[in-house]
Amino acid sequence: MEILVFGAGALGSLVGGLLAREHTVTLVGRDPHVAAVRESGLRIEGAAEATVGPDARTDAAGLDTDLAVVTVKAGDVPAAAAALADGSHDTVWSLTNGLTEERLRETLGDRVLAGTATYGAELPEPGVVRCTGLGDLHAGELDDDETESDRARSVADACRAAGVACTATARMDTRRWRKLAVNAGINGVTALARVRNEAVLADPGRPVAARAARETARVARAEGVDLSDETAVDAVREVAAATADNRSSTLQDVRAGRPTEVDAINGAVVRRGETAGVGTPTNRTLWELLAAWATANADTSG
Repeated sequence: MEILVFGAGALGSLVGGLLAREHTVTLVGRDPHVAAVRESGLRIEGAAEATVGPDARTDAAGLDTDLAVVTVKAGDVPAAAAALADGSHDTVWSLTNGLTEERLRETLGDRVLAGTATYGAELPEPGVVRCTGLGDLHAGELDDDETESDRARSVADACRAAGVACTATARMDTRRWRKLAVNAGINGVTALARVRNEAVLADPGRPVAARAARETARVARAEGVDLSDETAVDAVREVAAATADNRSSTLQDVRAGRPTEVDAINGAVVRRGETAGVGTPTNRTLWELLAAWATANADTSG
């Protein structure tokens, strides 16, 4: 399969690198990482190990692929959609945090497939990606169909052929909200406390993460999505245990002085909660504190 991974940061490099063991993969990202991959290949280390040689470039102009995997930060989704519209991609599969598939669809139409990812990844240096926790991927239709679609099964089959755990999933909207609950519970807490994911498995991090997840579940139910408080909290625990040694993407952004995805995670829970008449005080606090950090570091977070 011809595969484009748009957003070759930590997760994109890991997923793309693993897929490159079986498929023809092009990574689109930023230098110096892209330059290092182009010159010496991509080394995967940690919980998964491989050295692969995908194509690597800084733009996606004119590319023609079977599958485009979107792994950009939530704030970069509109730019990613515009860039992908300049090429030809049979299916566009989003693994970006937050409920961002609708924004991709505004530009790319019904080619967009929803997805989730629970792998842990970091970029310790250009040309290297460290897998800090084995997880799984899911692919499914954005419209929450009752059965798995043919194209979701095709994506899952392609992943499994490369040794990547992936499941074609029905009721994808429920899984998207479940992942949002996981991000709401883990990312803000770990970023503010400057701790690895394992910190939400025990007090005092655990109850804060659980409250954020429960609020997310309540908002989901208000929107007609079947996600119980217990399921949301269990999902936080499961993912945190599987990626205990990982620094969440939000913590990585804070440490690097980059903009975070908190607006698309905790902020999305708050905004949708306001619309639905559901209180979200824990998510609001996490969102506002990280927004305060972003404001204070605006001169270094570009």
